[in-house]
Amino acid sequence: MKVQIWSDVQCPFCYIGKRRFEEALSAFNHSDEIEVEWKSFLLNPTLKTDPNISVYQSLADSKGWQIDYAKQVTRQVTEMAEQVGLNFNFDQAVVANSFNAHRLSHLAKQYNKGDALEEQLFKAYFTEGKNIDDVAILTEIGISVGLDETEVKEMLATNAYTDDVNRDVYEAQTLNIRGVPFFVVNNRYAVSGAQATEVFLNTLQTAYAEWQKQPVELSVTDGPNCKPGGEC
Repeated sequence: MKVQIWSDVQCPFCYIGKRRFEEALSAFNHSDEIEVEWKSFLLNPTLKTDPNISVYQSLADSKGWQIDYAKQVTRQVTEMAEQVGLNFNFDQAVVANSFNAHRLSHLAKQYNKGDALEEQLFKAYFTEGKNIDDVAILTEIGISVGLDETEVKEMLATNAYTDDVNRDVYEAQTLNIRGVPFFVVNNRYAVSGAQATEVFLNTLQTAYAEWQKQPVELSVTDGPNCKPGGEC
């Protein structure tokens, strides 16, 4: 059964939501039958990478906040993250556009390493204060989850997977997804936001029960064909 997760690397609730979903998955009796697919969502597609300004200044500029208020908001989010074992360091976070990180995520998906890569991207941005738009950093992250160094560098040097990112963004629009994280379970149930672990678990259980009941039937549209024995 598939679970699709629309997310952005710079979304703190996406990292928190990932942990709560993982907690639910660990308590779910059929976790080995769940396929997780990460999908791209761009919270600020026009954001310019600028390591010389703080996240607080960036938030103040983009949202019209005062610096002190930006610090207050991020402090509250940091406390929420601590409840699921995450350590956020907004003082060290680097203001960076996430588009290239999303392209790398699509490369990782081709090798079934999408979830591992998302974890390392979140960690790099929120905990380690790394520039997730820097080619060297992205290459390092890609290698850390088992991707080929040459392939990662070649991908980052081109426009590879740009269409894939844009396709995810467009799909989110068609589904009227206005915020992330956004979880779609079995193409039927949706969970919006970093909900409680129990919400994720209940959704998984409900969706799985329905998924198990779905009949596996082959729908055939007949046309000209040949049969055994030479009959055509």
